[in-house]
Amino acid sequence: MDIRVLNYFLTVAQEKTISKAAEVLHLSQPTLSKQLKDLESELGVQLFTRGNREITLTTDGIYLQKRGREILSLVETTTTNLTHKTVVSGSISIGSGETQAFQLIAVIINDLRQRYPDITVQLFSGSADEVKERIDQGLLDFGLVIDPVEKQRYEYVRLPMSDHWGVLVADDHPLASQSTVDATTLAQYPLLISGQSLVHQQISNWFGVNLDQLEVVGTYTLLYNASLLVKTSNNAALCIDGIINTKENSLKFIPLNPPLTVNTNIIWKKGQVFSSASQVFRDTLINTNK
Repeated sequence: MDIRVLNYFLTVAQEKTISKAAEVLHLSQPTLSKQLKDLESELGVQLFTRGNREITLTTDGIYLQKRGREILSLVETTTTNLTHKTVVSGSISIGSGETQAFQLIAVIINDLRQRYPDITVQLFSGSADEVKERIDQGLLDFGLVIDPVEKQRYEYVRLPMSDHWGVLVADDHPLASQSTVDATTLAQYPLLISGQSLVHQQISNWFGVNLDQLEVVGTYTLLYNASLLVKTSNNAALCIDGIINTKENSLKFIPLNPPLTVNTNIIWKKGQVFSSASQVFRDTLINTNK
């Protein structure tokens, strides 16, 4: 599959008509239509359903659109990194969950940017599962993940900063007057929890019961939207401290008792070949955490 034709396909998918896409690409409509038909023949699938006004992606077309964006992003990053060999430059791509530990990464990045201004950074926010998947696909160089997470398949550095679990509640929630909360008390209220399966086991161990014995009303991937639900309900969200600014949001974070503390780690693929920018980031990270 030609990268150039893949770009044609993505442009048509975005513009939704052959005519508009042809204008953007500076091609004639017949030429663009032929390229798309050749692509469908090459792949052996139908990518579009052609309507009177707009085209609609088929299921295979939606899949190619998602993967195509990832492919072009990887090609662009690889090209950028390979064409800047004489100086430390290129892009550092980092995925991360929500954690205050990212402050440590920010310090390293800012320091490197001062020394090597040609370095650029691509940040991705998501769960540990999403971050690991993108590392496996070569779409991310590094991932900042919070334990528990399976790290056996990766190189990693444990960061010196830990995260602390607690519960996020509205100011008028019955728990809001408490300085800490234990498992027996917390089990009396409807809960929102992280959607990660390994976190489920960790939380279950802390409660001392299976999660199906608790009133779990929902799960979340990133905390911000869950915090909006907490503000307007009697729900409590089990979460990491410091992610939401509680002072300006009519919310309160209450630490768990006994405390539940977790480590944070930077992971990367074993045998990864880095750009000069990513290599200096990795070396600085290791030296900083010796």
